[in-house]
Amino acid sequence: MFPENFILYSIQILLVVVMIAMIIVVIRSYLLHRQPIFKRFGLGMLIGFITDFGDTLGIGSFATTTAAFRMTHYIDDDRKLPGTLNAVHAIPVMFQALFFITAVKVELTTLLPMTTAAVIGAYAGTHVTKKWHAPTVQRVMAVALLIAVIIMVVRMITTPGSNNSMGVHGLHGWWLILGIVFNFGIGVLMTMGLGNYAPELIFFSLMGVNPAVAFPVMMLDAALIMPTTALNVIKMDRVSWRGFAGVAIGGVLGVIVAAKFFTSMNVDLLNKLIVIVALWTIFGLVRDSMKKNV
Repeated sequence: MFPENFILYSIQILLVVVMIAMIIVVIRSYLLHRQPIFKRFGLGMLIGFITDFGDTLGIGSFATTTAAFRMTHYIDDDRKLPGTLNAVHAIPVMFQALFFITAVKVELTTLLPMTTAAVIGAYAGTHVTKKWHAPTVQRVMAVALLIAVIIMVVRMITTPGSNNSMGVHGLHGWWLILGIVFNFGIGVLMTMGLGNYAPELIFFSLMGVNPAVAFPVMMLDAALIMPTTALNVIKMDRVSWRGFAGVAIGGVLGVIVAAKFFTSMNVDLLNKLIVIVALWTIFGLVRDSMKKNV
C-alpha cells in the first residue's frame, strides 16, 4: 500500500508543479505583453464551465468549445484555434486528473503503462501521422466505434443490470498488453485531433473492466499531453489570449461540479453515458471527414 500511495502522491505533485508552471506562463504573458486574458470574462466562464463539465463526464471539450467560440466570435483568428484549445483547457484537465486518480480505484499496473504508452504514441504521432489522410482515418475510427457501441448495447440488453465488472479495476496478462498497444495507437491518433475519451471508455467497457477505470487513465493521458502541447504553442505564438482567464477558471469550476456528480453515478447510468458519448463522437468524426472533402 505504501509504494502505491507514494506513486499516486508523486503523480499529483507532478501535476501540481506543471499546473503552477502553466499559471506562471499565463501571468507572465499578461504582465509582459498585456494580453487581454480578462476580456469577455463572464462569457468565457460560462463557456469554460459548460465545456469542461461535459469533458469531466467523458464528452470531451474540443468540439463543444470550438462550436461556442465560433458562435460567439470569441477568438479573432481561427488559425490559433488548435493551440488555444490545448492551452485554455490544460489547467482544467489537470484538475480532472488530480481528482480521478484518487477518487476512482485503478490498479497502477494498468494506469502507468497505458498512460506512458499514450504519451509515447503522441510524441511519435507528430512524425508518423504527417502524411496520413485524415478523412480516411476519421471514417475508420467512426466505423470501429460504431461496431463497439453495437456490441456494448447488445450486452446491456442481454444482461441488463449486470455489475460483474464493478470489482475489476485493471487489466492483466495479454489484456494489459492489448491495452498498452491500444493506448499507444490512441496517442498517435490524438496528434491528428482525434479525442481519446470515447475510444478508451468503450475499450474498458468491452474488456469487462469497471468503465469508471477509464476516467483516471484517459484524463492522466490528457493531463500529461495537453500542457506539453500548450507550452509549445504559447512559445510559437499560436494562442489567442482574449478571454483566456474566463474560460480556464470557468473550466475548473465545471470540473469540480461534474466530479461531484460523477461520484453518485451508478454503473448502468455510466454505460448509457458512454454509449451517448460514443455516438456523439461518431457523428463528429463523420461530419469532420465530410468537411475535409468540401
